[in-house]
Amino acid sequence: MPPTLTFVPDVDNMIAAAVVGFVDGVIGELTAISGAMPRSSGTIRDELWRDGLAIAAGVIDSDDAHADVEIVAYLAALRHRYPDVSPATYTSDQVRHAGLLTGARRFLDQAPPLFNELCAIDAGWGTRAASAYYELAMRVAFTVVSVDDVASPFELNAVDAFRSALLRTRAALPASGDTAAVASSPSNGSPATASGAPADLQRPLEDLLAELDALTGLAPVKQEVRLVAAFLQVQKLRESRGMRSTETSRHLIFVGNPGTGKTTVARLLAQIYRTLGVVAKGQLVETDRAGLVAGFVGQTATKVQAAFDRADQGVLLIDEAYALVRGGERDFGLEAIDAIVKLVEDRRDRIVVVMAGYVDEMQALIDANPGLSSRFPRTIEFPDYTDDELCTIFEEIASHGGYEADGEALAAVRIWVRSRPRGRGFGNAREVRNLFEAAIARHAVRVTKLVDPTDADLRMLHAIDISAGRVD
Repeated sequence: MPPTLTFVPDVDNMIAAAVVGFVDGVIGELTAISGAMPRSSGTIRDELWRDGLAIAAGVIDSDDAHADVEIVAYLAALRHRYPDVSPATYTSDQVRHAGLLTGARRFLDQAPPLFNELCAIDAGWGTRAASAYYELAMRVAFTVVSVDDVASPFELNAVDAFRSALLRTRAALPASGDTAAVASSPSNGSPATASGAPADLQRPLEDLLAELDALTGLAPVKQEVRLVAAFLQVQKLRESRGMRSTETSRHLIFVGNPGTGKTTVARLLAQIYRTLGVVAKGQLVETDRAGLVAGFVGQTATKVQAAFDRADQGVLLIDEAYALVRGGERDFGLEAIDAIVKLVEDRRDRIVVVMAGYVDEMQALIDANPGLSSRFPRTIEFPDYTDDELCTIFEEIASHGGYEADGEALAAVRIWVRSRPRGRGFGNAREVRNLFEAAIARHAVRVTKLVDPTDADLRMLHAIDISAGRVD
């Protein structure tokens, strides 16, 4: 494993300490296989220094601000490598006006050549050099973000793009022992983790983010969740150095049609929060109006508290939360909202709440209580799946169930998908699952009529199974 970095308290030296740790950490992983390297360790060290400084410069350049504190810290890192360079040599304005950092962000667009080489070495030698590069490069990037008091979304997006580029490269040529490349849960809705790990086992952040990335579709959702994770990483880094951190609400609103993966993403988010230390357990507890609202005076607050108790140190997902305001002024749903607002505040360090529902209705819910908007400031919208994504989800569900659809069956699935009316309430992956379940029921009837069915007969879905199993 890469060494734990000892960070220098002085902000000016933060980037330097991170880059030194990056260089030394990767070199340490390569020591055992020095004979396999096509270049000397000194040459590799030089290239690591160039990459480490380029990562830092790329993050600084990503938001066009080039803040004074970032430039000073970057120049201090340069001084560690090139003693003739020091913060006293240049002013921040000179660096900006000379454009010394302009365009540096382009380095983050793809995996550097050295990383590609390390991935190949890991695959052949069973080492972790590429993993060390990845982990410590991310430490450099997040260190740069943490130098400034404000974590810029442009910087976080740049770091996320670099992370994705490295993971794509590593997934294409997986190193021995790497666990980052995991498959998505079938239909974006299975409660089991794709890696098969027990639900109560804390998993590495990159495993969770890779599982998120592997889900079909949901590109804007993945981006939002990765930004949430990146922001939390930066805040933890600042806290570890005694620096001021930005206190923000971690509660979220999910909006979108049914079957768009809201529960699956909430489950992953709960595990991400656990790994990042936001909550201690990371379990996901699901509830709705029926689980929160009682029929008699004084009982609703008790039911809400019980739900919060079950989700303590985890995530509480309130599905169709807008239903809490549908009963009018005398309905106990408003009492449930009041109780939620109070418990969200009282247990802000122990629980994360996610409220889910349709876009317009969720806005009506937020408007119903002044305390909700400040406690749930972030909304993530889940788009409907495209035709191609729904077809892919059907294949994933079938594969997970031990079935396979032939070409004509897949064509029938596509025709069915295209025929579905899209609009409010469209079931997305749920409708595809219903189609699959109807298809295997029809398949079972067909196969039982065969005298001696083969394994292929038992496994293969044909077009007749799809068309006869249509859900209208």
